[in-house]
Amino acid sequence: MNETTNETRPLRVALAGLGTVGGGVIRLIDANRALIARRAGRPIEIVAVSARDRAKDRGVDIARFGWVDDTTRLAETPADVVVELVGGADGPALALARATLGAGKGFVTANKAMIAHHGLELAQMAEAAGAPLKFEAAVAGGVPVIKGLREGASANAIERVYGVLNGTCNFILSKMEAEGRDFADVLAEAQALGYAEADPSFDIDGVDAAHKLSILASLAFGTAPAFGAVETGGIRALLAADIAEAAALGYRVRLIALAEAGGDGLFQRVHPHLVPLDHPLAHVTGPTNAVVAEGNFVGRLLFQGAGAGDGPTASAVVADLIDIARGEFGPPYAMPAAALGMLPAADSGKRVGRAYLRFMVADRLGVLAEIAAAMRDAGVSIESLIQRGRSGDGSVLVAIVTHEAPESAVSAALAQLAGSPSLVGAPLLMHML
Repeated sequence: MNETTNETRPLRVALAGLGTVGGGVIRLIDANRALIARRAGRPIEIVAVSARDRAKDRGVDIARFGWVDDTTRLAETPADVVVELVGGADGPALALARATLGAGKGFVTANKAMIAHHGLELAQMAEAAGAPLKFEAAVAGGVPVIKGLREGASANAIERVYGVLNGTCNFILSKMEAEGRDFADVLAEAQALGYAEADPSFDIDGVDAAHKLSILASLAFGTAPAFGAVETGGIRALLAADIAEAAALGYRVRLIALAEAGGDGLFQRVHPHLVPLDHPLAHVTGPTNAVVAEGNFVGRLLFQGAGAGDGPTASAVVADLIDIARGEFGPPYAMPAAALGMLPAADSGKRVGRAYLRFMVADRLGVLAEIAAAMRDAGVSIESLIQRGRSGDGSVLVAIVTHEAPESAVSAALAQLAGSPSLVGAPLLMHML
């Protein structure tokens, strides 16, 4: 009697988490079962699942799968690969990852927070066990940017990687841009439509994008993940007036995650930027993600598509499973974990560029002279200055675009103005891409 070989028997999968993406994975495998088997060289079958509530109606039949009450024990099932869609940097997700890789089984995750915080440890475990660790769905949903960097651009020295990595923020900014509405109003709509969480802090304060950026930077530059070194800012302070001023200058506002590696170390930052209209990222609208990678031989690469949702994210998860079924996997970070470099955090104060500064000021004599004097004393030259009429509280908007200057000089000017009675609230700084 012939026995089924590892190359032809089904790849058995245990699935942790049956939310939006977990349900999407089941539906995708059901819908494309024959095509997936042909591309993988063998069937892919879910054999066990786990979630918080067994009785919840998820719109898919889960009675055909084995049920495991304790998610962390999915590693003990007869599955070859465990898919983790629970979320969270620590807790059950991390315990499951460690148990799975410790058992020598493959692990697939969409959990950017866990990979950003613990990716190096998990990569070391995977390599020691000879087991696959894949996380395409952790960055940019269905956009194959991790595969693109790890495989397609692997012959290149990547000089810079940057992009729009948070669909919630991009939806909000696009709406503010198109309709002239203020941030709080559009955020409430994004929450009502399901684009933003009830507590949107991780998205609008830039943390979600910072998690993703640290993963991309590691892949791009061959460095150990360094989430703690990402300078992180969000879009809470933006006004509709800032969007309008940017448009008048020929720019659009986008939350840009940017990383560069150089002689002074690794620079990583998430911050709202003014993006020129002739740049492709200026035309990324709604909940779309886009990543630009610049290689020394391939030039500029643009990856763009749906950054979230059940279909796109499930697509990335199942693509990882197909690779594993075919036996196509290597070091999670494109090179052995021991070969990843350790770079210091670069000093952002030495970076030279142009900046947009917005002040809300009291409507009285001498205010513009005070701002100009602070800029002069710090060595920052003003390219343009715009003053708008009074707002509802009687304050006046002053917007400045600087000539190229060290960021430390701009910071010094703002520090000199801090606490001035002429200023109504904190100034807003946006870099210009």
